[in-house]
Amino acid sequence: MRAIHAVKPGPASRVLRLVDVPDPTPGPGQLLVRPAAIGVNFIDVYRRRGVYAMPFPHIPGSEGAGEVLEAGDGAEDLSGLHPGSQVAWASSATGSYAELVLVDAAQAIPLPDGLDVQTAGALALQGMTADYLVRAAFPVAEEHTVSFYAAAGGVGLLAGQMIRSTGARLIAVVGSAPKLELLLDDGVPREDVIVLGTMRDISSELPAGVRDRTDGRGVHAVFDSIGKDTFAASLASVRRRGVVVLFGASSGPVDPFDPQELNAAGSAFLTRPKLDDYTATRRELLQRAGRVFGAAARGHLAVRIGERFPLAEAAAAHDALESRTTTGKVLLTP
Repeated sequence: MRAIHAVKPGPASRVLRLVDVPDPTPGPGQLLVRPAAIGVNFIDVYRRRGVYAMPFPHIPGSEGAGEVLEAGDGAEDLSGLHPGSQVAWASSATGSYAELVLVDAAQAIPLPDGLDVQTAGALALQGMTADYLVRAAFPVAEEHTVSFYAAAGGVGLLAGQMIRSTGARLIAVVGSAPKLELLLDDGVPREDVIVLGTMRDISSELPAGVRDRTDGRGVHAVFDSIGKDTFAASLASVRRRGVVVLFGASSGPVDPFDPQELNAAGSAFLTRPKLDDYTATRRELLQRAGRVFGAAARGHLAVRIGERFPLAEAAAAHDALESRTTTGKVLLTP
């Protein structure tokens, strides 16, 4: 089969290569799947850069959706899935940028009726991420005002819908004017969108913009996926006893800081969550995925697929994601 190898840490164009490798064989408790859609996510970028420890070479990617071809011993009992089943996953055993993927049966998510495989491939990781962020990391309720960064990205567009469905107020932060227009089309009021690309000093202008929109009080929570460039602004944007949910680092990891800064920010709270800890059991995985997939299948959650790339163009997909010019989900289609 063909697969993408990240051969060493570095820029996508230099280290992501299309290679021929042997077809994988499912072991006990595993499913062999032919993906129809492969999700491209910032965690793939972090691993390729060497920010997160990974062996090299490795096949990048953790997310996808497709058809089960073969089930290893016990896999059908664990998952209820069998050859011919349509399945999605947010964690693969072998890496997802490939024509064939092994998925542990315990991580396999059955697709509900009415949900097409491309949409499922765009939802598995980012949809469950949005769900745990706004339902568990900081449970958003009607009385809250929250700020969400990269609000026109894959996670942001999904989380924004979830936040607004509670009756809470969303202050959406985007990088550029075209992304502002996308949010306006999605029904977000213009006065509740902040554009970072117009700012010379994010650390002062972003919290000032947030406080201008909240009568000086700040927000109950900030969902920050940018990291290094915005962390100080996030702390300065929350109200007393507010929460900073730091769930990404698209601008780089946050520098070490003195916990006394949380005190100075009004006894603020900081959490650095990850999806694995919010899908720690199969029951929790299926509950979270079922809620997200079911909402999409019923038309209650709109899923925007921004760009699709052939498997061989994985480096271009990474470049597009890292440029922060994409909106919605980026997919590879083998």
